[in-house]
Amino acid sequence: MNSAIHSAPVVPGLFEGQGDSTRLLASRCRGCGSVYFPRSLSCRHPRCTDKAPQDILLGPQGTLYSFTVQAYRPPALFVLDDWAPYALGLVELPEGLRVMAMLTGRAPQDWRIGEPVALTTGVLHRDSEGRDVLTYQFRPVAAAISAEGASE
Repeated sequence: MNSAIHSAPVVPGLFEGQGDSTRLLASRCRGCGSVYFPRSLSCRHPRCTDKAPQDILLGPQGTLYSFTVQAYRPPALFVLDDWAPYALGLVELPEGLRVMAMLTGRAPQDWRIGEPVALTTGVLHRDSEGRDVLTYQFRPVAAAISAEGASE
């Protein structure tokens, strides 16, 4: 069964791929080099004169800069099947951006600032067409390595 047919991203154009092949879709200005996530139609740097972003893929690993445990149910707009407290992290990427994402792969309180993390996807909920709605997440690099070894 092709999982891509039976799944959909939470927001089209936010990321591509699934699991270890997930990459965030971003923009880099050709004029000044500013990087934007999510993608931007124009550079917002006030001193840039080119303002011509090009699409790029952000790397699959980063460093956990900060995190918090979300111990309350989010508002109805944020649909999450099987809700339970989860960790929400701010991840610093090699491209110089910090992005927020759900953290997965361990108990919410067991994360450590400064540890390496790897990009992956996770199911938020199932939509009315029966597809898994996916979001990007980060997990411990050790979990990514052990998952790769298990699939070989």
